[in-house]
Amino acid sequence: MQSGGGAQMAPFGMGVVPSVLSEGAHEEKGETAQMSNFIGAIAVTDLVKTTLGPKGMDKILQSQSGSIMVTNDGATILRSLLIDNPAAKVLIEISKTQDDEIGDGTTSVCCFAGELLREAEKLLLLHLHPQTVVSGYRKAARAALAKLEALAVDHKSDREKFRAELVKLACTTLSSKVLAQSKQQFAELAVDAVLRLEGSTNLDLVQIIKLPGGSMRDSWLEPGFLLQKKLGVGQPKVMKDAKILVANTAMDTDKVKIYGARVRVDSLTRVAEIEKAEQAKMLAKCERIAAHGCNVFVNRQLIYNRPEQFFSSKGIMAIEHADFDGVERLALVTGTSIVSTFDDPGSVELGRCDKIEEIMIGEQTVLRFSGCSAGAACSVVLRGANSQLLDEAERSLHDALCVLSQTAAVESRMVLGAGCAELAMASAVDEAAAQEQGKIALAMDAFARALRALPGIIADNAGLDAAELVGTLKAHHARGEHHMGLDIEKGVVGDVQALGITESFKLKYAMVNSAVEAAEMVIRVDDVIKAAPRKREDPYGRH
Repeated sequence: MQSGGGAQMAPFGMGVVPSVLSEGAHEEKGETAQMSNFIGAIAVTDLVKTTLGPKGMDKILQSQSGSIMVTNDGATILRSLLIDNPAAKVLIEISKTQDDEIGDGTTSVCCFAGELLREAEKLLLLHLHPQTVVSGYRKAARAALAKLEALAVDHKSDREKFRAELVKLACTTLSSKVLAQSKQQFAELAVDAVLRLEGSTNLDLVQIIKLPGGSMRDSWLEPGFLLQKKLGVGQPKVMKDAKILVANTAMDTDKVKIYGARVRVDSLTRVAEIEKAEQAKMLAKCERIAAHGCNVFVNRQLIYNRPEQFFSSKGIMAIEHADFDGVERLALVTGTSIVSTFDDPGSVELGRCDKIEEIMIGEQTVLRFSGCSAGAACSVVLRGANSQLLDEAERSLHDALCVLSQTAAVESRMVLGAGCAELAMASAVDEAAAQEQGKIALAMDAFARALRALPGIIADNAGLDAAELVGTLKAHHARGEHHMGLDIEKGVVGDVQALGITESFKLKYAMVNSAVEAAEMVIRVDDVIKAAPRKREDPYGRH
């Protein structure tokens, strides 16, 4: 048995080394463990890298039940994979983190981490120590991030300029998505929605409604809140100056429903008395609800005929069976909370909105809440040919909203996209490596190559000559022309500032940090121990 390149002596002169692992457990050591990890991580990178960039391709994900999903979102693809390789799971986790923190850049962070590991594999084959590679990567990351900070610009002080830059940022985010054909329209829509939030990152105030039919260009931004429900029979169709009570309570007990119990009566008269008592109980509950002074009652559960009739007689608009997401969001945008008991009207603050009305969108009836107390609330209505297209459009728009909200509220700096930032960082790393002595310089050079691989992947996915374009860009950036990048539409190197391609500084910063930390974690591993699989017991006692 080999360990660390040298033979390990067996104890007591025996020819075998005793194992401390239980039966069925598996262990990989040294180079075998390292290569296994690298192969798994690089395989995941190769899987998703064809989706990177404005000309990236989509994947069809089919579940065990047969339902399909068409997407090019890195986090969505990686979440759907059932992976056994531990290093591949690390890459999937950093992609999820990027999605949760920033909302976009999930494919980029996975590809960059994979390229770092691809370069690290070559260095380890040259017998560099893993810790040397890690040290070189850390120094290179510091130089790259310092250059990124130097290139970042902030236009937040000029409101008009900042809005124009946000639209460019949204266009860049959407250019690789299914919404790319109408990216200007959706970029304006997303920016309008985010600026309504006025510095908040709470995207619950932005509701996305998917309605099949029409084309993507028929989508629009609706101020206020839309609830996908119909009004009951006899309800008022319009309610002005609405005072809203949002509840999650049973309103269907006006019929006898006794489960798990047996009621024995001596005549039908007794049954009628029980029903009468139930009805009286329900009407008393309705009276307590009306005592709150509301003129709109929204319930998550069903409302049966008798309470509905009661509310109609009192001039109260009753809306039943609003889904949980619907009532949660409605409570948020109207400034109230969901109640379940009605004994203390003074403790409940009613929601407010100027007007509630029933409208038609295509062939579907929805309720529009206008002038909500949370003025930032708005709804994006997505139209499209089928459910798969609408699902992907929702994911794409959500990514854009996440990036824009983070840029508008948290970190307003931006950098140039189209490979500019990566080439500028690689150029800075090259300069730092030239002043470094010893093997660490090799690791820093490898880091720069991994950075240049990202624009190369984008060019490859567009069917262009990646080596030619990246080589030309390298020369431009070596001369300090850090505004040069890829013009994918024309297939040439162009001035990215003139093209208006910008990206979030926070996104790039998080991408480099997360990828480097994940790569370090995998490079430092020299032993993989897998627990024995759990034995299944035969229910029939067979052996």
